[in-house]
Amino acid sequence: MALSRFFKSFVLFMLALGSYSFAEPMPATRHLDTIVVGAGCFWGVEKRFEAINGVIDAVSGYADGKGIEPNYEAITQYKNKQNPNNYAEVVKITFNPAVVNVTVLLQRYFEMHDPTQLNRQGNDVGTQYRSTILTNSQVQADAAQQVLDAYQVLLTKAGYGAITTKIKPLEKFYPAEKYHQDYLAKNPNGYCPDHSTGVRFEQNANAHTDVADNSALLKGKHILVIDAEEFCPYCKKFKADVAQEYKGDIPMHFRFASQLDKLTLKTPTWATPTIILLEDGKEVFGRQGYMSPEQFYLLLGKFKLGESEAFNVAFEESTDARFCKQYEIFKNTPDGVFVDKLSGAPLFDTRDRFNSGSGWLSFTKPVDGSVVEMSDNSHGMQRTEIRAKISGIHLGHVFDDGPDGKPRYCINATVLDFVPR
Repeated sequence: MALSRFFKSFVLFMLALGSYSFAEPMPATRHLDTIVVGAGCFWGVEKRFEAINGVIDAVSGYADGKGIEPNYEAITQYKNKQNPNNYAEVVKITFNPAVVNVTVLLQRYFEMHDPTQLNRQGNDVGTQYRSTILTNSQVQADAAQQVLDAYQVLLTKAGYGAITTKIKPLEKFYPAEKYHQDYLAKNPNGYCPDHSTGVRFEQNANAHTDVADNSALLKGKHILVIDAEEFCPYCKKFKADVAQEYKGDIPMHFRFASQLDKLTLKTPTWATPTIILLEDGKEVFGRQGYMSPEQFYLLLGKFKLGESEAFNVAFEESTDARFCKQYEIFKNTPDGVFVDKLSGAPLFDTRDRFNSGSGWLSFTKPVDGSVVEMSDNSHGMQRTEIRAKISGIHLGHVFDDGPDGKPRYCINATVLDFVPR
């Protein structure tokens, strides 16, 4: 049962007073921690967290915005409903890690809303209702990413799409107006929508020791990253350099070394990160230690493309045959976007496609920021090579003979996939 507002405030006051009154903080003070989360309307989020054993306090408020006032009147104005700099409705949770750890709190957080909805929860629409986790330490950020990755596996298995939740450091928390605090306790018949997906984690007290559900990894191809339970600078670097930008169709999963049940692995898992490529639950390739984007995508290319024309184009700067089979498939596709076959990043749009008669896909421009240009003097010619910015794979060349004075991006079809709009 949640503590009353008065008693919780008194407890917090006494703990704070103790920390100022003595040279050494009181033991209970050292055990308190906070985290800030957003999951739609803060009334219901506050109430649900207050009911969790070990939660000392939950306060509704605003965070992660700029350029406007952090108050209810400002964030709900129509002009701010699609403002990316709008403040989010959030709840600041004060908890005792000796009773409930942050991983368990984050599991309950994902379970209490639908994190696949972008800038909304049900009929509550606007950027102020976005799904967000605002952390106070790297340990919390790593825990949040671990829980997000684990929940994505469960959601995917249940037929849901990609999680939209953003994980960021907390800059400042602004408590909401007094009438918002304990709103549902004061208004029992008040608005308290439940947009949870019904997808649940196993109810375990210490999530980092849980046996992960690896059933989804036993069929098809998967990327497995062995992560560290403690802070690992190389894990952090891999996430920033590779995992954060990866959107490929081979799912990427993060696990601790203690969460590899039912998987058949050959590579030792004591080093972090360790990247393992699985097929039907069995290791095909494994590599201990940090991998740069170039190293990662070369390994992924061998895994996904094998010995193929696409691999030769991507990594040996080969060229598709004119009017190749993939070109014939892609030349008249409906409205959509061509993406990197490995990273999944958008590269070219059908709106910029034209028939050059050359036998290769032709576009007047790429998706903004998606490619890099390099000088190519091979075969006795001076050309400009086009590579994918994220994966670094070879895509083709750009020439100055496109329609109406525009460029012609001459692109190999075998290194692309198509996503309808």
